[in-house]
Amino acid sequence: MKVVLLAGGFGTRISEESQFKPKPMVEIGGKPILWHIMKEYSAYGFNEFVICAGYKQHYIKEWFKNYFIYTSDVTFDLTEGNKLILHEQHSEPWKVTVVDTGLHTMTGGRIKRIQKYVGDETFMLTYGDGVCDVNIAKLVDFHKAHGKLATLTAVMLDQSKGVLNIGGDNAVRSFREKSAKDSAPINAGYMVLEPQVFDYLTDDSCVFEQQPLMTLAKEGQLMSYQHKGFWQCMDTKREMEVLECLWKNNKAPWKVW
Repeated sequence: MKVVLLAGGFGTRISEESQFKPKPMVEIGGKPILWHIMKEYSAYGFNEFVICAGYKQHYIKEWFKNYFIYTSDVTFDLTEGNKLILHEQHSEPWKVTVVDTGLHTMTGGRIKRIQKYVGDETFMLTYGDGVCDVNIAKLVDFHKAHGKLATLTAVMLDQSKGVLNIGGDNAVRSFREKSAKDSAPINAGYMVLEPQVFDYLTDDSCVFEQQPLMTLAKEGQLMSYQHKGFWQCMDTKREMEVLECLWKNNKAPWKVW
């Protein structure tokens, strides 16, 4: 099963870092947060990734192209015609496809653009700026058991995100904007989707979190996997510092590898 990662936005709310690189490439513990997310999935045996790139997409491509150099000790032997020797190589069992999905393309449009790389099979989708300790194996089992087209991971968080109205059967009924004093479940990403979801997507202006997910909810095709553990996005410099502190002190809940 392939994992699709949304990594094409401008990251304007963390412009201190994103002016130099895409937000998913902002580092936590010396590695891009995108790497942390991929390590999570890889720990559960999911090693094929499709990255929806856009803003500064060349940065992502170059990082993976030079992955061995970035993660190994290197000797440059200038006496042998600039010979490159890699020591203690650290590799990953990953197959990574980086797709330029456009500079101004919305989330739904980005997903639509990578359809040919996913094909006619179930796939996973998440945002390239949030980490979580959700049990991905149980998430996939939950999705397979209910037989609907889409599953998202829902968490309780006091932030200004779109709020989910969830029924007693875990079906997502609708979305709404959250009030300042509201505490309600939000979409944390970590989704599992059937290929029919591509039919709900239109063009580059399509915002996945709006009409497509709302339509799936109205049709009873959107389910929520309730996660009561850790989840944290990295929208701001403060949130980046929170994640960095957890990693530095060996208290990163998302480190399941």
